[in-house]
Amino acid sequence: MVYAIVRAGGRQEKVSVGDLVTLDRVPGEAGSSFKLPALLLVDGDKVTSAAQDLAKVTVTAEIVENLRGPKIVIQKFKNKTGYKKRQGHRSELTKVKITGIK
Repeated sequence: MVYAIVRAGGRQEKVSVGDLVTLDRVPGEAGSSFKLPALLLVDGDKVTSAAQDLAKVTVTAEIVENLRGPKIVIQKFKNKTGYKKRQGHRSELTKVKITGIK
């Protein structure tokens, strides 16, 4: 089984060909493709982690759709002072499909 650990949106994701992964927003429209930097490559029993070998590895992904994450409600409250604050947040996300690891 071939899989790679890639850097995506400040996090690391384990991906293999055909996986659907949700990442932080990636610039581009649905259907466009881009490359992700590989940090580790596992090909059966062979593990590649050297920087000069990983420079030759390309992990390509195709954008499936741009979407927004669930609403997160942030509430602050201090007792006996009348202080209340409510704030919401929705993350901008992109769903991508991994098309190749070479």
